[in-house]
Amino acid sequence: MNAQVKDEGRLAQVLLAPIISEKATMVGEKRNQVVFKVLRDATKPEIKAAVELLFKVKVDKVAVMNVKGKIKRFGRSVGRRDHVKKAYVCLQKGEELNFSGESA
Repeated sequence: MNAQVKDEGRLAQVLLAPIISEKATMVGEKRNQVVFKVLRDATKPEIKAAVELLFKVKVDKVAVMNVKGKIKRFGRSVGRRDHVKKAYVCLQKGEELNFSGESA
C-alpha cells in the first residue's frame, strides 16, 4: 500500500454517503455489495481501506463508476447537477454492513 492510503484523515473523508436506492438494495442482497458516494479523486485502494477502517469489515473488491451530472431546468435558467463517483464495495463472505443504526 502506498503512503496516500495510510493517511487516516484522508480515509475518513473518502466516503461521502451510502447510496440507498432500490438498485443498491437489490445489489446488496444479491451480491453482498454496498454502494457509496465517494470523492471524485478517490482510488480503489483508498475506498477499500476507508470501508475496512470505518466499518470494521473485510472488503473483497471495489468497482467504481463515474456518473455525469444531469442537465436540469429551473424555470428559465438551465443548471447541471454535480458529477458523482459511485463505489460498489463487495464484502467478503460472512461480512455484513448495516446502516439502520442498530449496533451489532
